[in-house]
Amino acid sequence: MKIGYVRVSTPEQKTMRQTELMQELGVEKIFIDKASGKNMHRRELSRMIDFAREGDIIIVESISRFARNTRDFLALISMLSEKNVTFISKKESIDTQSKAGKFMMTVFAAVAELEREYLIERQQEGIKIAKAQGKYKGRKPDELPGFEQLLEQTRRGEISVASAVKKLGTSKSTWYRHVRALEASLR
Repeated sequence: MKIGYVRVSTPEQKTMRQTELMQELGVEKIFIDKASGKNMHRRELSRMIDFAREGDIIIVESISRFARNTRDFLALISMLSEKNVTFISKKESIDTQSKAGKFMMTVFAAVAELEREYLIERQQEGIKIAKAQGKYKGRKPDELPGFEQLLEQTRRGEISVASAVKKLGTSKSTWYRHVRALEASLR
């Protein structure tokens, strides 16, 4: 099935140009969002991803209508690939069924990875400078009043870890991080 996705940024904007293109391309079902593309949290986009089945083809007028950043774009493409759904963007001539389309996806993935590595590098440089200036001291440790008492109760089998975590109002990962830190301090 050919499925179209149309997006405009505000409710006042018209979808006519995109919907006419979808009709020309023989699209059988169209999902329309009138919302910003700043992230993937769009009602009709989610419905379309859920609706799509193996062998379907998702068609968009342009990548900018589908996603506004590389990370979201690649995440959406990954979701479609897992379902064996083809993606076509008319403006950029990307068709994940073709060798050239798959190549373009590889290029997008490489660029996104490089972009992410640069971001991490800049973040680390910024933290290093902030630490040198005494402005960054790292993550504040979680304070868990009553942790040690609850830990002893779990070790004696009086309560479960799940109950202890609930009483502290924290997560299991925080619980176990504190257990490891306590054990390390006792060595």
